[in-house]
Amino acid sequence: MRIREINAMRGPNYWSIRRHKLIVMVLDLEDMEEKPTNKVKGFSKRIKEMFPSMYSHRCSEGCEGGFFMRVDEGTWMGHVIEHIALEIQTLAGMDTGFGRTRGYGEEGVYSVVFSYIEESVGRYAARAAVSICEALISGDEYALEEDIQKMRELRESERLGPSTGSIVEEAQSRGIPWIRLNKYSLVQLGYGANQKRIQATVTSETSSIGVELACDKEDTKFLLEQAEVEVPRGDIISRESSLKEACRYVGFPLVIKPIDGNHGRGITVDINTYEGALEGFKAAKEVSRRVIVEKYITGEDHRLLVINNVFVAAAKRTPAHVIGDGKSTIEELVEEVNSDPRRGYGHEKVLTAITINDLTKTIIADAGYTLQSVLKDGEILVLKDTANLSTGGTAEDVTDIVHPANVSMAERISKIIDLDICGIDIMTTDISQPLSDTGGAVLEVNAGPGFRMHLAPTSGLPRNVAAPVVDKLFPQKGDTGRIPIVAITGTNGKTTTSRLIAHIAKMNGKRVGYTTSDGVYIQNRMLMKGDCTGPASAEFVLKDPTVNFAVLECARGGLLRAGLGFKKCDIAIVTNVSADHLGLKGIHTIEQLAKVKAVVPETVLPDGYAILNADDDLVYDMRRNIDCNLALFSMDENNPRIKALQRIGGITAVYENGFVTLCRGVWKMRLMKAENIPLTYGGKARFMIQNILPAVIAANIQGISIEDTKAALETFIPSASSTPGRLNLFKFNNFNILLDYAHNPAGMRALQKFTDNLEATVKVGIIAGIGDRREEDNNEMGSIAAEMFDEIIIRQDKNLRGKSETDLINMLDVGIKKNHPDKKTTIIPSERDAITHAVSNAEKGSLIVLCSDVVPDALELVKELREKEKQA
Repeated sequence: MRIREINAMRGPNYWSIRRHKLIVMVLDLEDMEEKPTNKVKGFSKRIKEMFPSMYSHRCSEGCEGGFFMRVDEGTWMGHVIEHIALEIQTLAGMDTGFGRTRGYGEEGVYSVVFSYIEESVGRYAARAAVSICEALISGDEYALEEDIQKMRELRESERLGPSTGSIVEEAQSRGIPWIRLNKYSLVQLGYGANQKRIQATVTSETSSIGVELACDKEDTKFLLEQAEVEVPRGDIISRESSLKEACRYVGFPLVIKPIDGNHGRGITVDINTYEGALEGFKAAKEVSRRVIVEKYITGEDHRLLVINNVFVAAAKRTPAHVIGDGKSTIEELVEEVNSDPRRGYGHEKVLTAITINDLTKTIIADAGYTLQSVLKDGEILVLKDTANLSTGGTAEDVTDIVHPANVSMAERISKIIDLDICGIDIMTTDISQPLSDTGGAVLEVNAGPGFRMHLAPTSGLPRNVAAPVVDKLFPQKGDTGRIPIVAITGTNGKTTTSRLIAHIAKMNGKRVGYTTSDGVYIQNRMLMKGDCTGPASAEFVLKDPTVNFAVLECARGGLLRAGLGFKKCDIAIVTNVSADHLGLKGIHTIEQLAKVKAVVPETVLPDGYAILNADDDLVYDMRRNIDCNLALFSMDENNPRIKALQRIGGITAVYENGFVTLCRGVWKMRLMKAENIPLTYGGKARFMIQNILPAVIAANIQGISIEDTKAALETFIPSASSTPGRLNLFKFNNFNILLDYAHNPAGMRALQKFTDNLEATVKVGIIAGIGDRREEDNNEMGSIAAEMFDEIIIRQDKNLRGKSETDLINMLDVGIKKNHPDKKTTIIPSERDAITHAVSNAEKGSLIVLCSDVVPDALELVKELREKEKQA
C-alpha cells in the first residue's frame, strides 16, 4: 500500500460542511485491492486482539461490533485503516469518531477520510494506521504504545492550553470566529477591524503596566503594602552576602522565590535553616537576578480569580502528595495515585499525572526518605514545592465560601495592580474568614492566571470563568466580532465579480480586503501576488486589523486541499459550473465539481444570502442544501425560476430590455443600460453582464444604495490595473491586442461571443494547452480556437503540470484539425516569442487575442511592446 498524499481540512469542505477538522489521505492499495480482510489469513483475529476497544465501532451495521462484522465478512483495507486511525487517536486521549472511505476514481485508490482533534496528530495517525494495518496483514509484531505516546506528545505540543481553549470554546458558542495566530497561545477572536486578541489569559485590553507590575514582585508588594493589604514581611536581595541579614529580618520559617518567576519555577518553601535558605537562594537565582526572601505563611494555598474587576472564582490548591499506608513504598504510592482515571498526560484529563523528577527526589531526600521508603499509615508526604495542577496538584472549588471582605480585597487588588484578568494567591487557614482574622496574607498577584483549576476542579463546582472574559471583550449583546464576508465561487467570472464587488464597497466607504487569482489586496494595494484563492489568503484578509469588509474568491483547489478559510459568510455567489480541472484530486465529473463549489453557499449564515445563477441547472440545484435566504440572477427576465422567486417577494437581478435590473419581488429597479457600463464594452461582453448581476444583488443586500452602486459601475473601468487578464484591450497604431484569462472551454466560448462582435481584418489567436485539463478539454479548446481565429499560434504554458510539451501541442492540434484541417497554425513554445512574433507580423486592422494563464508576465510584455511603438 502507498500513501499518495495527506491533506488536512481546517474548515467547511467537500467531505463535510459541519466537520471542519478532517484528514483526507489518498491511499493506493496496490496489491491489497485484491485482498479484502476475509482473504487475509488470521487478520480478523489479530485486529481484535490488538484493538479490543474497537468493538464499540458500530460502522454501517449500526450496532456494537458492527465494524468487526464487516471485517469478518470482508472489507477493504482503506476502510480498516480509517477505523484504526480513529481508534489510535481515541487511545491517545483524543476521542473522535467521524470517518468514511470512498473511491478516488482510479482502480484500487481511495480517499480515506477521518476526523482529528489536533492536526499533527491526525497526520501522524494516518501514516501510523497504514503501518499498523501492514503489520496486521503480515502478522508482524507492532509497538502500538510508542505510537500512542508519540501522539500524546504531539497533542501537548500543539494544542491550545486549557485556559486559552476555554475562552475559544466560549467564543465559538456565541458565534464569534477565531484564528490561531501562532503555534502557541496567541489567538484572534473576531475578524478584521473588529478583532480582539488573547494570549493564554492576557487580552488585547490587558494593561501592559499591570502585567509589568505583576511580574515584578517587589513593586507589587510595595503597592499592596501602601494600600494596607495584608502581605508577608520580606526583603529583596541579589547577593548571597545579603542572605543572612534577610533571614534575620524576616525570621524563620521563610520562603525564597525569584522576583520575576512564574509557574512555580525556582520557589522553595518552609525553609527553617540558613543552609536551606542558601539552597533556595541558589535555585531562585537560576530564574531571576533578584530574589525575594519573605515570611512563610502557614495555612492553605488559595487562588482568587478576578475578571474585569469582579471576583468570579476561588480554588483551594494542594501540592502533589502521597499518603502512606504503612505497607507501600513512596514509588508505589505515586503509581497508585497516578492510576486514578482522572489523571493523564499533560492536560488531557482533569488531573495531571505526578512525575518523579529531580525536584521530587530532592524533596523526598530532604524529608529523609528515598523512593523505596515506606511511609507510616496516614503520613502525608508533599512531592512538589508548588500547588500547580500541571505538576500533579489538586484543586477544590471554594468560590461560595469566600468571605465578603476577601472578595472586596481581591477586587480592590485587581484595580491597584490594574489587571483585567487577575489571579491572587492567598495563604490562609480559613478563606471563609477575613485575612486580618486568620493571619493570612496575599503572596502573589498573577497576570495571565491559569483557568484549569476553576474549569475542572478536583472537587466542587466547575466554573465557566471564560464567559466573563468574552463578556469583557465583546460587551454588546450579540456582538460576534465579525465583518461582512462576500464569498464568490464558480468556474468562470469569479475574479471579475470579486473585483467589482470590492470596488462597489470601497466606493461606499468600506475598508476592503479581497482575494483573487491574481493576488490579495488590502484597500486596493496588492500585498500578496499569485493565485490567492485558497484558505491561507482568506485568513490573510480576515486577520488584517484595518479591514472591515471582505470579498473572498474561493476556487476548487483550496477547497479540496484544506477547505474554506472561514466557517461562515454573509453572502455567497456561485457564478456558474462547467467542466474544468476534471480528473484532478478525485473530482472526475461535473456533478462532483458542483458539489465542491456548493460548499460555499452552504456556509452562509442563516440571515445571509446565497446568490445563485438561475440559468445554470447545477448552480440552481444548490438551493436545496442551503440554510439561508436565496437570491437569483439570470440573463433572461422570463426565466421561470426567477419568476417563481419574485412571486414570493425574493431578490433577483436580470438583464432585460438592455438594462441591468434589480428586482425586489415583482418590482423592478433599473440601474443602467448595460451598454453604458464600461465593464461590458458597450454591451458586447455578455458574460460581463452576467458578472455584474450578482454583484448588484450583493451590494443591495449590504445596504448600498442604487445610486452608489450605479456610480461604482460607471467608475469601474476595465483595464490592466482594475481587471488584469480580463478583456484587457491594448490599441496599437495598426492593430489591437486583447488579453484574456480564458482557460477552459466555457471561458473560450464566452470569449468567442465577445470577439465575434469585434471588427478586424484578421483575428490571430495565441493559445496554449493546459497540463491539468483532460485530453478532451484541450481538444475542445483547439476546436473552439479554430472557429474563432483566422490564424492560430500555439505556445506553451510556463508550467506543464505533469504533461509533456509535445502532448499538449498535439491535443490542441487535434482539436484544430478536427474543426478546420487547413487552419494556419504556427507552433512557438515560448509565450514571449509567440507574442513578439504575432506583433512583428501583425496586419493592419488585425486583432491579436492572447489567452494567457500567467497574466502579469504577458501584461508586462504587451505594455513593453506598446511603449516601444510609441517611442519609435
